[in-house]
Formats: sequence, structure tokens, C-alpha cells
Amino acid sequence: MFLAIRETISSLNTNTITQERKQILNPLTEFIQNKIDNDEVININFICTHNSRRSHLSQIWMKTLADHRGIPNVYCYSGGTEATAMASGVLTTLKNQGFDIQAISDESNTVYAVKYGKNAQPIIGFSKRYDDPFNPEDSFAAIMTCSQADGGCPFIAGAEKRIPITFEDPKLFDGTDQEKEKYQERSIQIATEILYVLQQVKT
Repeated sequence: MFLAIRETISSLNTNTITQERKQILNPLTEFIQNKIDNDEVININFICTHNSRRSHLSQIWMKTLADHRGIPNVYCYSGGTEATAMASGVLTTLKNQGFDIQAISDESNTVYAVKYGKNAQPIIGFSKRYDDPFNPEDSFAAIMTCSQADGGCPFIAGAEKRIPITFEDPKLFDGTDQEKEKYQERSIQIATEILYVLQQVKT
């Protein structure tokens, strides 16, 4: 794992998470624990309206932290109720936190290879619908990372479990002098909460 990412992880403080928030996170821990106990693969699809910001941050941090914690067979995906593009603010933030990101297509909805270590398999990031063929068809947890997607998608076909874990949208600060700060803040919050989830898991 790249040194800058290890340093970012070491700075995360799960003591900042409230008890109320932990109650929201616990169903995800239970899903992962159940899969481990039954020796099954762990498929997680993070879903947000445009699959451009929060769902990508969640997908990338979950895979990175699962590897960091030594939890095998974790496969992470993301999707939206519509496809747009991975936001530049997310790319900039992740690069600043130590990720190596390469564009592997040249189009409006660019496909990116995101690496957290020299020999780590890249995480493929691009905007897509939650039911895109790239994502799992069944036996996955659908994590609803925004209230719009949670309310707008009452049924996610193939989802074994649906868990709302919503985050505030950093898009609200695009083009303002707080943009960099708010993207960084949201990425750290997501990473911190996923780290808490994985710390509760027994392997």
C-alpha cells in the first residue's frame, strides 16, 4: 500500500463517530460478518443518484480498507439511478490522499484505474447505473449513500440486503472556496466510518 494512503488511514479517528451513526453502520458490519462466517464472497454495491461522488469514494475506500485490514474476498462496486461521470473533485481528493489514478478511456464518462498499492489490482471507476452488467446481479448488499437514491429506488433487483448509509453531497460546494476542504472532509468521513465497520468484523 502506498505510504501516503497508510498515513491517511493512520490519521482516521473512529472515536469521532457518534453512537447514533454507529447504529446506522452496524447492519453493514453484520452483512460482512455473516458472509465471512459462511465462507462466502462479500459483494457490496454503493449506490447514489449520479454515481459521481459519494458512491465512488465509498467503493474505493471499502476495497482499500478491506485489504488494509486483511479481510479477503471483498468485491466493491458502485452505481447510480443514472450514469453521468466520476467528478473531478473526487479524483483530485483521492490523488491528494495517496491514490494513483490513471484514465484508461478517453470519453465524457471516463473510465479510471485507481490503485492503492504498487501491486494492488486496480479498482475500476466510472459512472454507471446500479444494474449495469459491470455490477453483480445478485447476492450483494446495496448501500444507499444518498437519500435521493434511497427514496427513488424502493427496490434494488438482486440485492440480498439494502442498507441506507447516507452522506452529505460535496457537490454543494463545487466552484466555491470551500470545494477542496469539503471533498476532503467527505472522503475522510467515509473512510473513517468504513474503517469502523471493518474493525468490528472478526475473521
